[in-house]
Amino acid sequence: MTDMTIQSSNRRALAQEAEDFFAANPDVDAIDIIFTNMCGVPRGKRLRAHEVIAVYNSGRFLPGSVLVVDITGRDCEETGLVWEDGDADRYVYPVPGTLVRAPWLGESHAQFLTSFYELDGTPNDLDPRHVLGRVIDALAGEGLTPVVAVELEFYLCDLEDGRPVPARGMVTGHRSQDIQVYGLREMEDLQPFFDDLYTACDEQGLPLESGISEYAPGQFEFTLRHKPDALRATDDAIMYKRLVKGVAVAHGLEATFMAKPFAESAGSGMHLHISMNDAQGNNAFASEDPEGTPLLRHAIGGMKALLAESMAIFAPNANSFRRFKANSYAPVAATWGVNNRTVSLRVPAGSPASRHVEHRICGADANPYLAMAAVLAAQLHGIRHKIDPGPAVVGNGYEAEGADIRLPNHWAAAIGAFESSDLMKQYLGERFVKHYSTVKGVEMARFMAEVTELDYAWYLRNA
Repeated sequence: MTDMTIQSSNRRALAQEAEDFFAANPDVDAIDIIFTNMCGVPRGKRLRAHEVIAVYNSGRFLPGSVLVVDITGRDCEETGLVWEDGDADRYVYPVPGTLVRAPWLGESHAQFLTSFYELDGTPNDLDPRHVLGRVIDALAGEGLTPVVAVELEFYLCDLEDGRPVPARGMVTGHRSQDIQVYGLREMEDLQPFFDDLYTACDEQGLPLESGISEYAPGQFEFTLRHKPDALRATDDAIMYKRLVKGVAVAHGLEATFMAKPFAESAGSGMHLHISMNDAQGNNAFASEDPEGTPLLRHAIGGMKALLAESMAIFAPNANSFRRFKANSYAPVAATWGVNNRTVSLRVPAGSPASRHVEHRICGADANPYLAMAAVLAAQLHGIRHKIDPGPAVVGNGYEAEGADIRLPNHWAAAIGAFESSDLMKQYLGERFVKHYSTVKGVEMARFMAEVTELDYAWYLRNA
């Protein structure tokens, strides 16, 4: 592993970036500073314009404990970063290139991303962005630069009595009850939302490309164009998720990246497309062979080998595991194949120059920084150790040899596998693995402590 004292994620934005922004946008006076904690929820503060330059010059104090709150924002005292630590402050500094307008909030609003640092200026090893930076730097030590793209599925919903239902069309008022995969009328009926989505992405510099109606009423998927900068591509995904939710609210809708909002409908995934450039900037996976180069096969071998240990990141919530079932386009085993959507790790069809692998098991509810870090760490592991992935699956991956060797199929098993993984500690950092496992363990205990309506329906009279 390379020296991690200076990470690629340690590049801080210069004050000139903010000065240029305000010169071009003198009307902006409300700016959200955003950090992303372990659970992937954007949190932060709202500043006035006159406060921002100081953040670029000398940072802003925020309590370190906010990195280890659970999905609901509650402290996880078990981490030792609340009372024992005195709820001490750390610095946040702006991420370069992320100071942009937030048009769904109004004409005077903007935002920028931040990363956490210790008081001595070193990257905070619990910040998910720095966890990803650690892995990217390790790949750089091997002469490799990941080229990545992110696809995210989500649902557009109306809320009725606090429960989601597929969104009613804005043009016709029709609420779809059919799957209508790749349906164009479904897109057309929500045209005002999608028009504003593209406009907002353009204004924020997010490379949003193709979109489709996915495999359920109200479900859609859009692609963010690939970049040879995994940090920036993942920043894009973080900003995009917030933008989608914000634009939806502006239209009176709710957008959710929840893994399984409807029991009988398809779940939502986050597909990560990855290739590797060599030192000359050429795709090291490129090959006339549809299965790619030996380097690609080794990367897939590593991804297979570490899938089970990474499931706590790919499926971070109780609801996440509702998504996984056979013949659902949500893979349930460590399988790979070429031009095959029934496997977890797919080498898509395409030209030799575009050869890459698509990781399909991750839920849309996962933290993009951590998901990317886990996948890249697995590829690095496979490349270093020249791990053979075995033969590619042909046909139905749900019935392939080895498909019965299941990944952790519930939350507790996933957390346990992650917490005990020496490889996760090696690649993502021992302290991070400890604290992430603690946060998710606390969150699971709180979830299980709730008595639900289903408990009463099943057990109140029958038990």
